[in-house]
Amino acid sequence: MGGAMLDLHRLRLLRELKHRGTLAAVAEALSYSPSSISQQLSVLEREAGVRLLEPVGRRVRLTAQAEILVAHTEAVLERLERAEADLAASLRDITGVLRVAAFQTAALALVPGALSALRDAHPGLRVEITQREPESALPALLARDFDVVVTEEYPGDPHPRPSGVEYEELGEDEIRLALPGTVAENTVPENAVPADVALADLAGVPWVMEPAGTAARAWATRLCRDAGFEPDVRFESSDLLLHLRLAERGHAAALLPGLVWTDRPPTVAMAPLPAGRRVRRLFTATRRGGGAHPAVRAFRDALAGGTGFAGAD
Repeated sequence: MGGAMLDLHRLRLLRELKHRGTLAAVAEALSYSPSSISQQLSVLEREAGVRLLEPVGRRVRLTAQAEILVAHTEAVLERLERAEADLAASLRDITGVLRVAAFQTAALALVPGALSALRDAHPGLRVEITQREPESALPALLARDFDVVVTEEYPGDPHPRPSGVEYEELGEDEIRLALPGTVAENTVPENAVPADVALADLAGVPWVMEPAGTAARAWATRLCRDAGFEPDVRFESSDLLLHLRLAERGHAAALLPGLVWTDRPPTVAMAPLPAGRRVRRLFTATRRGGGAHPAVRAFRDALAGGTGFAGAD
């Protein structure tokens, strides 16, 4: 035994490199120069006594020994998350900064009410909200850019869950089919849509969907294919308010979640989707060890205390 003690700060830089991919990305995220990051990792190599990085073209990748160190670093950081949670729990007031990422409909429907409840209950807690889709928010959670992510899971499409992330279910949200061209003066009563309107009836109309590569798009495409047609996706956007507007004006069919209608009746005719395929589940996600932090619990409880969840299947 012997040699220098491994430095946690430098170990965290190695972990950042694993999650962010390039020295430049690590430098930008942490406000260092790339050369400074490189120098720190060189020192860590000397401390560890093994090679940690190997060149691949113009980039570098972690060696097997570096991966071992990162795994242990994750365990240390998880323990530190629990220590922070225990320390915060020992205090009377919930203070500090909580960084949250939420996808659009959750940000619109659930977050404002949660912020109001937190402002009243915990005025010393600063909550910072970033609208971010789960596909990029979850990697950013692991990279410690956020403390909490509000995420979703579509029916029949459970995505792999990163091992360093804890999930807690918030509720369920029914998605329905918005029929294009049926716009009311004020609102459209739900019973204005015949129950027998089927997905296949919209095989020949344009569609608006979320961008390719998202869980929502994969689910929607599979839903249409199972109904016997390939959707004519003429419009792509992650903005569901644009989806709604295109449906209202008769330009496209859309699949709209119940959270869109949190504070108002539907403004387009809506038809149900097939049973077993219509409900997405909403979750809060935290880094393993961080879910018990009082600020995280307070935010999650405030979210869950809000309204806006549609019924289940």
